[in-house]
Amino acid sequence: MNKEQKDFLRELVDNPSPSGYEEPVAKVWRKRLEGIAQRIYGDLHGNSIAVINDEKKPKIMIAGHCDEIGLMINYIDEQGFLYFRSVGGYDRHILPGSRVKIWTKEGGILGVIGRKAIHFLEEEEKNKVAKLENMWIDIGAKNKKEAEEIVSIGDVATIDCYFEELKTGPFIARGFDDRIGAFVAAETLVELKKRNVKNAVYAVATVQEEVGLRGATTSTYHINPDIGFAVDVEFTSDHPDTNKRILGDVKLGEGPVVLRGANINPRLFELIIKTAKEENIKIQIMASPRGTGTDANIMQLTRGGVATAVIGIPNRYMHTPVEMIHPDDVDGAIKLLTEVILRIKNREDFVI
Repeated sequence: MNKEQKDFLRELVDNPSPSGYEEPVAKVWRKRLEGIAQRIYGDLHGNSIAVINDEKKPKIMIAGHCDEIGLMINYIDEQGFLYFRSVGGYDRHILPGSRVKIWTKEGGILGVIGRKAIHFLEEEEKNKVAKLENMWIDIGAKNKKEAEEIVSIGDVATIDCYFEELKTGPFIARGFDDRIGAFVAAETLVELKKRNVKNAVYAVATVQEEVGLRGATTSTYHINPDIGFAVDVEFTSDHPDTNKRILGDVKLGEGPVVLRGANINPRLFELIIKTAKEENIKIQIMASPRGTGTDANIMQLTRGGVATAVIGIPNRYMHTPVEMIHPDDVDGAIKLLTEVILRIKNREDFVI
């Protein structure tokens, strides 16, 4: 990963994008592809779409969702404390004591998540996960009136963590799930432009995946692709307290994950495997016996059907503020997608 790519990734993940509030990240993503894509545009849902060879066939779609999990303010009490609900699946274990940024119309406002001190917890409470309604965000307001002058109902918040590079190579950040997929989609389009790809290729930063694969539904219907790739994160099984009998054997830094199963077109899977061998790209295979929890699940079932595949970025500590990925896996995913797409000639090659 070169400096330009790393700077793009840093800006992408450091901006907020809870589901339904992806506009800051969408602006970063679209700016990256200016001068590269033939056309860059948004839609009524908030999806960002960049295309080259718009008029060509077959149509190929690369989707990575750009939304992240977050919190939403839903009540302000008389003392000025802010109560919240979860946007997507947050692990409640990690919330108490966290710093947060509340994204208001005036910008980011710092706050902290409070709860009753451990000294006052009943023994039974100490061994349970705190409910959201028993936590609050404290911005230091004196009362409800002062809080309401700063924060509005429906404002979203994110944990106040940002992109960092570990000395040993991996990256950590809040929300690599799945802005890293949106990053890969964009960078693959950059590479395909350099390689003079002949097919129509649509890179899409989809929205609202964390609340029901919603952006993939509207963007895939609009584009109507023949072949679709979803780029998402996948669980690793290379850290304590994971069960390889359930997850399989997936390691950080050992290459992108290629899913195999009902959601994956078998001809496309074969092309991916063949390409990886020919180009000496390290990959890891993951079994997926039913519809995946990715944009590919929607893509496959849109209109008359789409030949789909999932390329995963190994990710430790998913849905926490310290998600960990390895740049080698990201580079491998971009190279793999680029080489596979350059080999695609006809839609009919993927008819089963």
